[in-house]
Amino acid sequence: MRQSGRINAEVRAALRGAVRPGVTGLELDAIAHREIAARGAVPTFPGYAPGGRPPYPGAICFSVNEELVHGIPSDRVLREGDIVSIDLGVTYRGFVSDAAFTVAVGAASGHAERLMSTTEAALESGIRAACAGARIGDIAHAIGSRANGYGIIAEYGGHGVGREMHEEPHVPNTGLPGRGLRLKPGMVLALEPMFCSGDPATMELADRWTVVMRDGGLSAHFEETVAITDGEPEVFTRIR
Repeated sequence: MRQSGRINAEVRAALRGAVRPGVTGLELDAIAHREIAARGAVPTFPGYAPGGRPPYPGAICFSVNEELVHGIPSDRVLREGDIVSIDLGVTYRGFVSDAAFTVAVGAASGHAERLMSTTEAALESGIRAACAGARIGDIAHAIGSRANGYGIIAEYGGHGVGREMHEEPHVPNTGLPGRGLRLKPGMVLALEPMFCSGDPATMELADRWTVVMRDGGLSAHFEETVAITDGEPEVFTRIR
């Protein structure tokens, strides 16, 4: 899983570097396909079809502004001031890594920058709480307590990851400390806080994938694949 995570981190770095005004989701998706293949891995997302949904077509999820998660790569052109969330799954030798980031396209508003930095800080807080002997609720509380007044998306959250992209347990983005499954060395979790600028109510579009904020407000999403160890948590999806 370390190797899968490293590939994920390298490809995300290439994607982050390619985000600029005038780029489309399809162009970013092509970069992801090329960079993953060059490392001997395969994208996890294409063909994924849970719950009778149509098979997901992209290597990345491409979600812009009010789109929270699962946006399908398209010919939509990124514009100055947008914020875009890119979610990436990589499978290498049968092991999956899952990670995401939100970034400004050119210069974003101060409001957008604060939303992104707050969500990213919540992820860091969740990672620090992911220690052997702690509980799922400790991670959830660590993430949710950093919302700083932003809306917390309750119906989506983190999850176990390993041979499959979505495994047990579910990891909420808000909760009570000391509750839930106890964490043990060897567990691997994808932690993914999602915050929004307004009402946290969401809806799914007709494509049966793209989730948007009902009020049209901005949203941000960060994710890393994290291993529970005998010591400090290990983030697989970062270049060390």
